[in-house]
Amino acid sequence: MSAAVKPMQEAAIRQYAKQLRLPALGGQFARLAEQAVKEKQSHLSYLEALLEGEVEERGRKAMARRIQEARFPSVKTLEEFDFQCASHIPAALVRNLSEGGYLERKEPIIFLGETGTGKTHLATGLAGRPLGPACRQRKRTQRVPRFTTAAEMVTELIEAQNHAEPTRVRNRWTRYDLIVIDELGYVVMPDTAAELLFQVIAGRAERAAVIVTTNLPFSEWTTKFPNARLCKAMLDRLTDQAHIIETGNESYRFRRTLEKKQGKGAKA
Repeated sequence: MSAAVKPMQEAAIRQYAKQLRLPALGGQFARLAEQAVKEKQSHLSYLEALLEGEVEERGRKAMARRIQEARFPSVKTLEEFDFQCASHIPAALVRNLSEGGYLERKEPIIFLGETGTGKTHLATGLAGRPLGPACRQRKRTQRVPRFTTAAEMVTELIEAQNHAEPTRVRNRWTRYDLIVIDELGYVVMPDTAAELLFQVIAGRAERAAVIVTTNLPFSEWTTKFPNARLCKAMLDRLTDQAHIIETGNESYRFRRTLEKKQGKGAKA
């Protein structure tokens, strides 16, 4: 191939790749072609490498898009959680749940513990499990999991009610295969707000999974939900067949930060 022809062919390939919406192929074909020549690869091996790169890139973009749609506050994985530092948390149970069986059985998961004990990390780690059915290996009919705080959900439901759209918004929250409600019970919830939240939780009961984080023991929920009857009904729906995981009282974040500082001090 002449030196003058090669740039023209590469430009044409890039244009074809753009038209076919194959950006990874368009960006990698020249480098992989040089590699194939050096390693004396067959045409089929070269083509396989090109297509593999495209598939991997699409997988990465799809994962990033799903995480964005899920509205996780940050990307947390179970592998990043230090179970040795929080040995009281049942690591075997959490890893078993990460396989996704609770989604099929539509079972709730409740992480209960003080602030900083890893509740949100574990909840988002389960919901966005990269190798689990909640995110990467989902079927076409599955929807992306959805993260929200209890306050954000209630605010959205109240605004919908004020605009005469409560049913539409409530139905949207009940359609997700999995939702994570973070910080439930952190603030006092008026009756109207509690009723709207209950409607979502009741609508999902035995139909779709929910993960909840709370810093409040169940015996104290009436301090945040003054309507005792409604509070009891909500707890009944949430705890039925639920996996309740206590994360303890000692801050996991504080202990982890302290250990890092101590480690740096020892090296110094």
